[in-house]
Amino acid sequence: MLHVVPAFDRIGEENAFAVLARANALASEGRDIVNLGIGQPDMPTPAHIVEAGIKALRDGHHGYTPAVGILPLREAVAQDIWRRHQVTVLPDSVMIVPGGKVTMFMAILMFGEPGVEILYPDPGFPIYRSMIEFTGATPVPVPIREENRFAFSAEETLALITPKTRLLIVNSPANPTGGVTPKSEIDKLVAGLAAHPDLAVMSDEIYGTMTYDGEAHHSLLKYDEIRDRLIYLDGASKTYAMTGWRLGWSVWPKKLYEAARKLAVNAHSCVNASTQWAGVAALNGPQDCVAEMVAEFDRRRKLVVDGLNALPNVSCISPKGAFYAFPNVSRTGWKAKKLAAALLEEAGVAVIGGPDFGVCAEGYIRLSYANSAENIARALERMDAFLSEKSADPA
Repeated sequence: MLHVVPAFDRIGEENAFAVLARANALASEGRDIVNLGIGQPDMPTPAHIVEAGIKALRDGHHGYTPAVGILPLREAVAQDIWRRHQVTVLPDSVMIVPGGKVTMFMAILMFGEPGVEILYPDPGFPIYRSMIEFTGATPVPVPIREENRFAFSAEETLALITPKTRLLIVNSPANPTGGVTPKSEIDKLVAGLAAHPDLAVMSDEIYGTMTYDGEAHHSLLKYDEIRDRLIYLDGASKTYAMTGWRLGWSVWPKKLYEAARKLAVNAHSCVNASTQWAGVAALNGPQDCVAEMVAEFDRRRKLVVDGLNALPNVSCISPKGAFYAFPNVSRTGWKAKKLAAALLEEAGVAVIGGPDFGVCAEGYIRLSYANSAENIARALERMDAFLSEKSADPA
Protein backbone atom coordinates (compact mmCIF):
# COMPACT_ATOMS: atom_id res chain seq x y z
CA MET A 1 0.00 0.00 0.00
CA LEU A 2 1.22 3.49 -0.84
CA HIS A 3 1.69 5.74 2.18
CA VAL A 4 1.12 9.41 1.37
CA VAL A 5 2.03 11.84 4.13
CA PRO A 6 -0.98 12.91 6.23
CA ALA A 7 -0.71 16.54 5.12
CA PHE A 8 -2.31 15.59 1.82
CA ASP A 9 -5.46 14.51 3.65
CA ARG A 10 -5.82 18.11 4.78
CA ILE A 11 -5.38 19.83 1.44
CA GLY A 12 -8.50 21.29 -0.17
CA GLU A 13 -9.18 22.79 -3.57
CA GLU A 14 -10.91 25.60 -5.41
CA ASN A 15 -14.42 24.33 -6.09
CA ALA A 16 -14.95 26.82 -8.90
CA PHE A 17 -12.93 24.45 -11.08
CA ALA A 18 -15.14 21.51 -10.10
CA VAL A 19 -18.22 23.55 -11.00
CA LEU A 20 -16.57 24.51 -14.28
CA ALA A 21 -15.89 20.85 -15.07
CA ARG A 22 -19.50 19.92 -14.31
CA ALA A 23 -20.82 22.83 -16.38
CA ASN A 24 -18.63 21.77 -19.30
CA ALA A 25 -19.79 18.17 -18.94
CA LEU A 26 -23.44 19.26 -19.08
CA ALA A 27 -22.71 21.47 -22.08
CA SER A 28 -21.07 18.52 -23.87
CA GLU A 29 -24.35 16.64 -23.41
CA GLY A 30 -26.17 19.39 -25.27
CA ARG A 31 -27.37 21.43 -22.26
CA ASP A 32 -27.39 25.21 -22.59
CA ILE A 33 -25.31 26.37 -19.60
CA VAL A 34 -24.62 29.96 -18.58
CA ASN A 35 -21.42 29.94 -16.54
CA LEU A 36 -21.22 32.66 -13.89
CA GLY A 37 -19.04 30.46 -11.71
CA ILE A 38 -15.47 30.86 -12.86
CA GLY A 39 -13.55 34.09 -12.22
CA GLN A 40 -12.20 34.56 -15.71
CA PRO A 41 -12.65 37.59 -18.00
CA ASP A 42 -14.54 36.67 -21.16
CA MET A 43 -12.50 39.20 -23.14
CA PRO A 44 -9.44 38.02 -25.07
CA THR A 45 -5.94 39.01 -24.04
CA PRO A 46 -5.25 42.35 -25.78
CA ALA A 47 -3.68 41.91 -29.22
CA HIS A 48 -0.43 43.77 -28.50
CA ILE A 49 0.26 41.45 -25.57
CA VAL A 50 -0.40 38.35 -27.66
CA GLU A 51 1.89 39.66 -30.39
CA ALA A 52 4.67 40.28 -27.86
CA GLY A 53 4.45 36.66 -26.72
CA ILE A 54 4.56 35.41 -30.32
CA LYS A 55 7.48 37.70 -31.13
CA ALA A 56 9.40 36.40 -28.13
CA LEU A 57 9.07 32.86 -29.45
CA ARG A 58 10.10 33.91 -32.94
CA ASP A 59 13.06 35.81 -31.49
CA GLY A 60 14.32 32.66 -29.84
CA HIS A 61 13.27 33.09 -26.22
CA HIS A 62 12.93 29.34 -25.73
CA GLY A 63 15.19 28.66 -22.76
CA TYR A 64 15.27 28.99 -19.01
CA THR A 65 15.15 32.42 -17.43
CA PRO A 66 16.31 33.46 -13.95
CA ALA A 67 14.16 31.85 -11.27
CA VAL A 68 13.03 35.30 -10.11
CA GLY A 69 12.08 36.41 -13.63
CA ILE A 70 13.68 38.44 -16.39
CA LEU A 71 14.95 41.87 -15.38
CA PRO A 72 12.84 43.82 -17.95
CA LEU A 73 9.66 42.37 -16.45
CA ARG A 74 10.74 42.99 -12.86
CA GLU A 75 11.55 46.57 -13.86
CA ALA A 76 8.14 46.88 -15.52
CA VAL A 77 6.42 45.65 -12.35
CA ALA A 78 8.33 48.22 -10.29
CA GLN A 79 7.36 50.97 -12.75
CA ASP A 80 3.72 49.86 -12.68
CA ILE A 81 3.67 49.99 -8.88
CA TRP A 82 5.04 53.53 -9.03
CA ARG A 83 2.48 54.54 -11.67
CA ARG A 84 -0.46 53.12 -9.71
CA HIS A 85 0.59 53.65 -6.09
CA GLN A 86 3.49 56.17 -6.13
CA VAL A 87 5.56 53.67 -4.19
CA THR A 88 9.20 52.93 -5.00
CA VAL A 89 9.94 49.22 -5.31
CA LEU A 90 13.33 47.85 -6.33
CA PRO A 91 13.32 45.27 -9.14
CA ASP A 92 15.49 43.10 -6.90
CA SER A 93 12.53 42.72 -4.52
CA VAL A 94 10.16 41.60 -7.29
CA MET A 95 9.61 37.92 -8.08
CA ILE A 96 7.87 36.65 -11.21
CA VAL A 97 5.77 33.55 -10.58
CA PRO A 98 3.33 31.34 -12.57
CA GLY A 99 0.09 32.90 -11.30
CA GLY A 100 -1.10 34.42 -8.06
CA LYS A 101 -1.48 31.15 -6.16
CA VAL A 102 2.28 30.57 -6.10
CA THR A 103 2.84 33.63 -3.91
CA MET A 104 0.19 32.34 -1.49
CA PHE A 105 1.81 28.91 -1.54
CA MET A 106 5.25 30.34 -0.76
CA ALA A 107 4.12 32.71 1.96
CA ILE A 108 1.99 30.16 3.80
CA LEU A 109 4.74 27.52 3.54
CA MET A 110 7.21 29.98 5.06
CA PHE A 111 5.11 30.68 8.14
CA GLY A 112 2.80 27.70 8.54
CA GLU A 113 3.63 24.80 10.83
CA PRO A 114 1.91 22.91 13.66
CA GLY A 115 1.37 25.06 16.73
CA VAL A 116 1.08 28.41 14.94
CA GLU A 117 -1.93 30.36 13.69
CA ILE A 118 -2.54 32.11 10.38
CA LEU A 119 -5.35 34.64 9.98
CA TYR A 120 -7.21 34.72 6.68
CA PRO A 121 -10.38 36.44 5.36
CA ASP A 122 -13.61 34.43 5.49
CA PRO A 123 -15.41 34.45 3.08
CA GLY A 124 -12.19 34.41 1.12
CA PHE A 125 -10.25 32.71 -1.63
CA PRO A 126 -10.39 29.00 -0.70
CA ILE A 127 -6.69 28.33 -1.30
CA TYR A 128 -5.81 30.41 1.77
CA ARG A 129 -7.40 27.96 4.20
CA SER A 130 -6.42 24.92 2.15
CA MET A 131 -2.73 25.76 2.26
CA ILE A 132 -2.83 26.78 5.93
CA GLU A 133 -4.28 23.39 6.84
CA PHE A 134 -1.76 21.64 4.59
CA THR A 135 1.12 23.10 6.62
CA GLY A 136 -0.42 21.95 9.89
CA ALA A 137 -0.98 25.51 11.09
CA THR A 138 -4.33 26.50 12.61
CA PRO A 139 -6.49 28.58 10.25
CA VAL A 140 -8.18 31.47 12.07
CA PRO A 141 -10.96 33.07 10.01
CA VAL A 142 -11.33 36.84 10.01
CA PRO A 143 -15.08 37.34 9.44
CA ILE A 144 -15.89 39.50 6.42
CA ARG A 145 -19.37 40.84 7.10
CA GLU A 146 -22.11 42.12 4.82
CA GLU A 147 -22.96 44.85 7.33
CA ASN A 148 -19.45 46.24 6.71
CA ARG A 149 -20.07 46.10 2.95
CA PHE A 150 -17.66 43.16 2.94
CA ALA A 151 -14.70 45.29 4.00
CA PHE A 152 -12.57 43.81 6.77
CA SER A 153 -12.78 45.32 10.24
CA ALA A 154 -9.39 46.39 11.61
CA GLU A 155 -10.65 46.11 15.19
CA GLU A 156 -11.98 42.60 14.67
CA THR A 157 -8.83 41.51 12.85
CA LEU A 158 -6.45 42.85 15.48
CA ALA A 159 -8.49 41.22 18.27
CA LEU A 160 -7.82 37.79 16.74
CA ILE A 161 -4.03 38.10 16.91
CA THR A 162 -2.42 35.93 19.60
CA PRO A 163 1.20 35.08 20.49
CA LYS A 164 0.82 32.10 18.12
CA THR A 165 -0.12 34.21 15.09
CA ARG A 166 2.61 34.22 12.44
CA LEU A 167 0.90 35.49 9.27
CA LEU A 168 -2.07 37.73 8.46
CA ILE A 169 -3.64 37.48 4.98
CA VAL A 170 -5.67 40.43 3.71
CA ASN A 171 -7.47 40.81 0.38
CA SER A 172 -8.96 44.00 -1.07
CA PRO A 173 -10.62 44.28 -3.57
CA ALA A 174 -11.89 40.92 -2.47
CA ASN A 175 -12.84 37.57 -3.90
CA PRO A 176 -15.62 36.34 -3.49
CA THR A 177 -17.45 39.36 -2.10
CA GLY A 178 -16.29 42.29 -4.25
CA GLY A 179 -15.66 44.23 -1.04
CA VAL A 180 -13.18 47.11 -0.97
CA THR A 181 -11.71 48.10 2.39
CA PRO A 182 -11.49 51.88 2.85
CA LYS A 183 -8.24 53.63 3.66
CA SER A 184 -9.44 54.57 7.15
CA GLU A 185 -9.78 50.90 8.07
CA ILE A 186 -6.40 50.01 6.56
CA ASP A 187 -4.83 52.87 8.52
CA LYS A 188 -6.28 51.41 11.74
CA LEU A 189 -5.00 47.95 10.90
CA VAL A 190 -1.47 49.14 10.19
CA ALA A 191 -1.42 51.26 13.34
CA GLY A 192 -2.53 48.25 15.39
CA LEU A 193 0.12 46.03 13.83
CA ALA A 194 2.78 48.14 15.54
CA ALA A 195 2.03 46.10 18.66
CA HIS A 196 2.84 42.89 16.76
CA PRO A 197 6.23 43.53 15.11
CA ASP A 198 6.90 39.85 14.41
CA LEU A 199 3.68 39.27 12.47
CA ALA A 200 4.09 38.94 8.68
CA VAL A 201 1.40 40.23 6.33
CA MET A 202 0.45 38.98 2.87
CA SER A 203 -1.66 41.44 0.90
CA ASP A 204 -3.52 39.89 -2.03
CA GLU A 205 -4.13 42.78 -4.44
CA ILE A 206 -4.78 40.80 -7.63
CA TYR A 207 -7.98 42.83 -8.29
CA GLY A 208 -6.36 46.17 -7.50
CA THR A 209 -7.22 47.77 -10.86
CA MET A 210 -10.94 46.94 -10.54
CA THR A 211 -12.87 49.40 -8.39
CA TYR A 212 -16.16 51.21 -9.00
CA ASP A 213 -18.33 54.11 -7.82
CA GLY A 214 -15.32 56.30 -7.13
CA GLU A 215 -13.79 53.82 -4.69
CA ALA A 216 -9.99 53.78 -4.62
CA HIS A 217 -7.73 50.82 -4.01
CA HIS A 218 -5.23 51.50 -1.22
CA SER A 219 -2.20 49.24 -1.40
CA LEU A 220 -0.48 48.11 1.76
CA LEU A 221 2.78 48.86 -0.05
CA LYS A 222 2.17 52.50 0.84
CA TYR A 223 2.80 51.85 4.52
CA ASP A 224 6.54 52.10 5.19
CA GLU A 225 6.10 50.89 8.76
CA ILE A 226 5.21 47.34 7.59
CA ARG A 227 7.26 47.11 4.39
CA ASP A 228 9.91 44.97 6.10
CA ARG A 229 7.30 42.24 6.74
CA LEU A 230 4.87 42.72 3.85
CA ILE A 231 4.42 40.27 0.98
CA TYR A 232 2.56 41.89 -1.93
CA LEU A 233 0.67 39.68 -4.39
CA ASP A 234 -0.42 40.77 -7.88
CA GLY A 235 -0.44 39.49 -11.45
CA ALA A 236 -1.72 39.70 -15.00
CA SER A 237 -4.55 37.15 -14.95
CA LYS A 238 -7.43 39.48 -14.14
CA THR A 239 -6.11 42.91 -15.15
CA TYR A 240 -5.05 41.87 -18.66
CA ALA A 241 -7.35 38.85 -19.21
CA MET A 242 -4.33 36.51 -19.09
CA THR A 243 -5.61 33.68 -16.88
CA GLY A 244 -4.22 30.93 -19.10
CA TRP A 245 -0.81 32.56 -19.50
CA ARG A 246 -0.09 31.94 -15.78
CA LEU A 247 1.75 35.13 -14.95
CA GLY A 248 1.92 36.62 -11.48
CA TRP A 249 4.35 38.71 -9.48
CA SER A 250 5.08 39.53 -5.89
CA VAL A 251 7.17 41.95 -3.86
CA TRP A 252 9.09 40.52 -0.91
CA PRO A 253 10.95 41.99 2.06
CA LYS A 254 14.69 41.62 1.67
CA LYS A 255 14.92 39.06 4.48
CA LEU A 256 12.37 36.76 2.77
CA TYR A 257 13.36 37.18 -0.87
CA GLU A 258 16.13 34.59 -0.92
CA ALA A 259 13.85 31.99 0.67
CA ALA A 260 11.22 32.70 -1.98
CA ARG A 261 13.84 32.37 -4.72
CA LYS A 262 14.88 28.97 -3.41
CA LEU A 263 11.26 27.83 -3.35
CA ALA A 264 10.92 28.93 -6.98
CA VAL A 265 14.01 26.95 -7.97
CA ASN A 266 12.67 23.86 -6.24
CA ALA A 267 9.07 24.20 -7.44
CA HIS A 268 8.92 25.57 -10.99
CA SER A 269 12.44 26.70 -12.04
CA CYS A 270 11.07 29.79 -13.80
CA VAL A 271 8.07 31.21 -15.61
CA ASN A 272 8.12 30.45 -19.33
CA ALA A 273 10.05 33.04 -21.28
CA SER A 274 7.47 34.11 -23.87
CA THR A 275 4.85 34.76 -21.20
CA GLN A 276 7.29 37.03 -19.38
CA TRP A 277 7.90 39.10 -22.52
CA ALA A 278 4.15 39.32 -23.01
CA GLY A 279 3.99 40.63 -19.45
CA VAL A 280 6.51 43.36 -20.31
CA ALA A 281 4.24 44.45 -23.16
CA ALA A 282 1.21 44.38 -20.87
CA LEU A 283 2.76 46.60 -18.21
CA ASN A 284 4.74 48.94 -20.48
CA GLY A 285 2.16 49.19 -23.24
CA PRO A 286 -1.08 51.18 -23.49
CA GLN A 287 -3.39 50.81 -20.52
CA ASP A 288 -6.61 51.84 -22.27
CA CYS A 289 -7.45 48.15 -22.65
CA VAL A 290 -7.60 47.88 -18.85
CA ALA A 291 -9.83 50.93 -18.50
CA GLU A 292 -12.16 49.63 -21.21
CA MET A 293 -12.44 46.22 -19.56
CA VAL A 294 -13.17 47.72 -16.14
CA ALA A 295 -15.80 50.01 -17.65
CA GLU A 296 -17.48 47.00 -19.24
CA PHE A 297 -17.40 45.13 -15.92
CA ASP A 298 -19.00 48.17 -14.30
CA ARG A 299 -21.89 48.07 -16.77
CA ARG A 300 -22.39 44.38 -16.09
CA ARG A 301 -22.10 44.94 -12.33
CA LYS A 302 -25.11 47.25 -12.39
CA LEU A 303 -27.07 44.76 -14.49
CA VAL A 304 -26.34 41.84 -12.19
CA VAL A 305 -27.01 43.73 -8.94
CA ASP A 306 -30.34 45.11 -10.19
CA GLY A 307 -31.31 41.66 -11.45
CA LEU A 308 -30.37 39.88 -8.23
CA ASN A 309 -32.30 42.34 -6.08
CA ALA A 310 -35.39 41.66 -8.21
CA LEU A 311 -35.25 37.90 -7.51
CA PRO A 312 -37.59 36.38 -4.91
CA ASN A 313 -36.08 36.51 -1.39
CA VAL A 314 -32.62 37.54 -2.67
CA SER A 315 -30.72 40.70 -1.78
CA CYS A 316 -27.36 41.93 -3.02
CA ILE A 317 -25.32 44.95 -2.00
CA SER A 318 -23.40 46.59 -4.80
CA PRO A 319 -19.81 45.30 -4.92
CA LYS A 320 -17.18 48.01 -5.08
CA GLY A 321 -14.39 45.96 -6.65
CA ALA A 322 -13.30 42.85 -8.56
CA PHE A 323 -15.96 41.23 -10.80
CA TYR A 324 -18.06 39.26 -8.34
CA ALA A 325 -21.45 39.70 -6.73
CA PHE A 326 -22.16 37.94 -3.44
CA PRO A 327 -25.93 37.93 -2.98
CA ASN A 328 -27.63 36.95 0.26
CA VAL A 329 -29.91 33.96 -0.41
CA SER A 330 -30.67 33.06 3.21
CA ARG A 331 -34.36 33.95 2.86
CA THR A 332 -34.92 31.57 -0.07
CA GLY A 333 -35.21 28.52 2.16
CA TRP A 334 -32.20 26.89 0.50
CA LYS A 335 -28.76 26.08 1.85
CA ALA A 336 -26.29 27.88 -0.37
CA LYS A 337 -24.42 24.89 -1.82
CA LYS A 338 -27.64 22.98 -2.51
CA LEU A 339 -29.07 26.04 -4.25
CA ALA A 340 -25.93 26.42 -6.37
CA ALA A 341 -26.08 22.74 -7.37
CA ALA A 342 -29.79 22.94 -8.21
CA LEU A 343 -29.33 26.09 -10.28
CA LEU A 344 -26.69 24.31 -12.36
CA GLU A 345 -28.46 20.99 -12.77
CA GLU A 346 -32.01 22.27 -13.18
CA ALA A 347 -31.74 25.85 -14.43
CA GLY A 348 -28.49 25.66 -16.37
CA VAL A 349 -26.78 28.45 -14.41
CA ALA A 350 -23.35 27.85 -12.86
CA VAL A 351 -22.68 29.76 -9.63
CA ILE A 352 -20.62 28.92 -6.53
CA GLY A 353 -22.09 28.19 -3.10
CA GLY A 354 -20.85 30.50 -0.37
CA PRO A 355 -19.48 27.75 1.92
CA ASP A 356 -16.88 26.97 -0.76
CA PHE A 357 -15.32 30.26 0.36
CA GLY A 358 -15.37 29.68 4.09
CA VAL A 359 -17.16 28.81 7.28
CA CYS A 360 -18.71 32.29 7.50
CA ALA A 361 -20.28 32.17 4.02
CA GLU A 362 -23.46 30.14 4.48
CA GLY A 363 -26.46 32.02 3.08
CA TYR A 364 -24.58 33.46 0.11
CA ILE A 365 -23.67 32.46 -3.44
CA ARG A 366 -21.04 33.96 -5.72
CA LEU A 367 -21.69 35.09 -9.27
CA SER A 368 -18.97 36.28 -11.61
CA TYR A 369 -20.02 39.06 -13.96
CA ALA A 370 -16.96 38.46 -16.11
CA ASN A 371 -19.41 37.22 -18.73
CA SER A 372 -21.43 39.00 -21.39
CA ALA A 373 -24.41 41.19 -20.52
CA GLU A 374 -26.54 38.93 -22.69
CA ASN A 375 -25.52 35.83 -20.74
CA ILE A 376 -26.00 37.60 -17.42
CA ALA A 377 -29.54 38.57 -18.44
CA ARG A 378 -30.27 34.98 -19.48
CA ALA A 379 -28.92 33.65 -16.19
CA LEU A 380 -31.03 36.07 -14.15
CA GLU A 381 -34.16 35.08 -16.05
CA ARG A 382 -33.50 31.42 -15.33
CA MET A 383 -32.79 32.09 -11.66
CA ASP A 384 -36.00 34.07 -11.39
CA ALA A 385 -38.03 31.25 -12.91
CA PHE A 386 -36.36 28.66 -10.70
CA LEU A 387 -36.81 30.58 -7.44
CA SER A 388 -40.39 31.53 -8.32
CA GLU A 389 -41.24 27.87 -8.82
CA LYS A 390 -39.15 26.47 -5.95
CA SER A 391 -39.23 28.97 -3.17
CA ALA A 392 -37.64 26.52 -0.74
CA ASP A 393 -35.48 23.40 -0.81
CA PRO A 394 -37.94 20.55 -1.59
CA ALA A 395 -35.83 18.22 0.57
